[in-house]
Amino acid sequence: MFYLRVMLLGLSLALASALATNVAFLFKARGAVLAPPVEARHPLHSAAGLFRSRWFTVGWVVAIVAWLLHVGALSLAPLSIVQAVLSGGLVFLALIGERFFGFHLGRWQWFGVTITACGLVVIGLTGGGATEPQRASLSALISVECGVFAIGATLLAISTHGGVLHRAEGLLLGMSAGALFGVSNIAIKYLTHAPGALHGLVSPWTLTALLAGAISFYASARSLQLAPAVEVIALTSVAANLVAIFGGILVFDDPIGSGPLEIAGRFVAFCMVIVGAALMPAHRTKHAHADQDAIPTSGTAAGSESARG
Repeated sequence: MFYLRVMLLGLSLALASALATNVAFLFKARGAVLAPPVEARHPLHSAAGLFRSRWFTVGWVVAIVAWLLHVGALSLAPLSIVQAVLSGGLVFLALIGERFFGFHLGRWQWFGVTITACGLVVIGLTGGGATEPQRASLSALISVECGVFAIGATLLAISTHGGVLHRAEGLLLGMSAGALFGVSNIAIKYLTHAPGALHGLVSPWTLTALLAGAISFYASARSLQLAPAVEVIALTSVAANLVAIFGGILVFDDPIGSGPLEIAGRFVAFCMVIVGAALMPAHRTKHAHADQDAIPTSGTAAGSESARG
């Protein structure tokens, strides 16, 4: 009973993190298009250009708060369930994006939001199987982290191909950033199992989390400069949560149900969450096309906008 209460607290923190994460993404999206283009060869200069935009800086601060809430959730609840709740943050993305940031979603996007919410309800109703503390498998952790790093690197390499259009490059970078966010989340979850704060700090998985987080920072910022914000954020979320959910199952032996019916229900629910997220960028409205056409692509134009805040 005690562990169940702890898990519910963790899910509450995950829900708060989902809200803060998507607000942060929307702020950063507004700021990224006003900043000079991110260049891999000049990481410090690119970071300075991003943080000169007040919108991006505010988004980054909110993202830090979201990250702290996320770490708290990971320390209290199973990774796969935490990430499923974070997937439901797309509901916040849709509502806040339309209400406060001027984005307009079509029927497919709203359908995606609906089935995502339904999937989360099913996950919540079948969450009683996690009643004992978790254990982690180091061999599974190494395999999953290496495999996802390879996938992220492949997406990054494809995005730099000269024949890839800007919008496609942005979406590929968003997926790569999401995969690496997932790597960082799995590493952080593993560190919460460390038998002491010092052991966690000196663990090689701290370096893994930092490296993945740094690469995803630049990839995510550049993706927001190249493709429509809602599409990029949705795909980044899908990739991050898909990686973390399966990482939770494979590495931490997260429960997927205590019987055939519960297992089937949770599997369908996870699929609903992921499919719902994938439908977010399915169609764009005319308004979205107009917004994308208005995004500055040159460093000069972006710099002049950034100077105005």
